[in-house]
Amino acid sequence: MNENFDRAPGAGRSRNFPADPGLMTGAGDADSKTPLFNQREPLRQPRTTPPFTENNIGSVSDIPDGDYRRQSRPPQSPNYNNTSASRGGNDVDSMIKSSKLSANAPEFVPLGFNQYDDSAYYDDSDAYYGEPTLADTVTDFLGHLSSSPGSFESDVEDITGILNSWVTTEELLKELVELIYTQSTSIPNFAYTGARLCNYLSHHLIITPASGNFRQLLLKRCQTEFQQRDAAVRGEPETQKKFHSYVLFLGELYLHLEIKSGQGPPVRARVLLGALKDLLISLFSSPVDANLICAVKLLKLTGSVLDDAWKESGESHMGELIKRIEDIVLDAACSRDVRQMLLKLVELRSSDWGRVLAAAAASSATPDNDPNYFMNEPTFYTEDGTPFTAADPDYAEKYQEMLDRQDYFHDVYGENGNEIYDFEDEMEPEMIEAFENFCLESERKRQQ
Repeated sequence: MNENFDRAPGAGRSRNFPADPGLMTGAGDADSKTPLFNQREPLRQPRTTPPFTENNIGSVSDIPDGDYRRQSRPPQSPNYNNTSASRGGNDVDSMIKSSKLSANAPEFVPLGFNQYDDSAYYDDSDAYYGEPTLADTVTDFLGHLSSSPGSFESDVEDITGILNSWVTTEELLKELVELIYTQSTSIPNFAYTGARLCNYLSHHLIITPASGNFRQLLLKRCQTEFQQRDAAVRGEPETQKKFHSYVLFLGELYLHLEIKSGQGPPVRARVLLGALKDLLISLFSSPVDANLICAVKLLKLTGSVLDDAWKESGESHMGELIKRIEDIVLDAACSRDVRQMLLKLVELRSSDWGRVLAAAAASSATPDNDPNYFMNEPTFYTEDGTPFTAADPDYAEKYQEMLDRQDYFHDVYGENGNEIYDFEDEMEPEMIEAFENFCLESERKRQQ
């Protein structure tokens, strides 16, 4: 191996000959020899240490707890030589000895640390540049719930507690409503989780200003978009896309937003029931593919609940909507795939939205209350070839006649009911002889 192989960090940067003549002898005189390692600027101090300068060398007690990340890098200058680096190293040792941090602590959370995403508040040099805002915090929360929807039940209580400490004024509450509404209608597939979050916050947010609580402000925000529905369904594709996201979010909100009543269980927001009907009418008034697809999605999501609610109040709105769909299938110039979706939706509603009534329990099933009572019964035939089953009124009489005619079980049981069946009675002489020959041949082969 080459004797000049240098394993020092950064060795490849300078390949000078060693100064010791015993290691290498140069071609020129001794004055031309250079030392093995050149003096280089020391490595940058770790980011977790405070800056060490000529006029600012202190102990850990001078730095607020959990504030190490807020310190900037030590200044780099030509005078920052080995002497200052050595002095900095000594200060690091003294800082470690005087530190109040414990290795046995369950967790160390720096001051101002955001458990969801604090990297946004520091630049590449770890210099701190501001506290997170409400928008930053809510965006982090919603991003976390969007990427991990399964953690909703375990995290929503903590999230609500943090929001209660943040949202202390009417302006902040309005900002929170706008942030959640915007995220719920813009993040793909977040409408379901957003509606659940809105329901939870409507019951657990403490602040209730004069302008309305969280639920009331949310419904006002939804009403603003609702009033622009007729223009949105005829707008540009991007406008339609945003409107369709709003429609599906409103459907999820109707399914999940609960209003506590004085007596009895919570009820759904009835104002959303009428709003969804009007939104469907607006979508069908401009029967382009995008609007029709949105209407189909909304009805698949909420159709059974809407149908039941309207039936309870004696209204036939669902029948009217289905009639509109049938007219669109016949007259509108929609694509073949969309027409097929509409037909499947009509079929789904005719089957009561795919709901299956529970069958009668086996113990209580009778021919009167269970239409499948005789489903698995066998079919028999009379002497003249007429089929009959257990569902026939004359089943018992016909079945007994068939048994008598066939003389079933005559050779199995005697008159007193004792079993008299003997398998040997069924064997003819030729069969018995063949069996005996088989046994003899098998014995002969075994002895060989």
